[in-house]
Amino acid sequence: MIVFIAGLGKMLENFSMVEDNPMSDLFSKSEKDYGNNYKEHLFEQYKLYVDSIEKTSDRRQHANNYFITINTALISLIGLSFQIKFFENLAGVKSVLAFVGIIICIVFWYLIRSYKQLNTGKFEVIHKIEEHLPLALYKYEWEVLGKGEDNKKYYPFSHIELIIPWMFGIIYALIGLHFLF
Repeated sequence: MIVFIAGLGKMLENFSMVEDNPMSDLFSKSEKDYGNNYKEHLFEQYKLYVDSIEKTSDRRQHANNYFITINTALISLIGLSFQIKFFENLAGVKSVLAFVGIIICIVFWYLIRSYKQLNTGKFEVIHKIEEHLPLALYKYEWEVLGKGEDNKKYYPFSHIELIIPWMFGIIYALIGLHFLF
């Protein structure tokens, strides 16, 4: 990986941007206005930004683990309530627990969707930066994968991820209805 990054850095040294391209909002200064370290700093910022995507993905996975743990614990608690005589006459409490589970699932679903939107935006920024680099690796990879539109090439994980809160929510709804009726 280090050899790859160093090699890409060497390629960047010989790369020059076309000055007559209009700058987008992403690029606050042209190479000419910025100075001698423009290419070097551009590449360093690119690497930092790619690293921030990794950190976002890590946070997303931790959030998923957190919500799956909460849902598993809550369903286990409701399941135990069938075995413990204390809960025998408290169908209302069990229904409330099921309702709380549904609320947790709604929050879980919105959080996954939010992370999906955040990652989409981050990759759009990466693609824009790559227009000024010798290789557009992430953009090319996305095109090879059919831009997430061809399920035979790539089925986006976020589509699967969004099903998980629904599955837990359906379980909670069925449990809640069981206790109400």
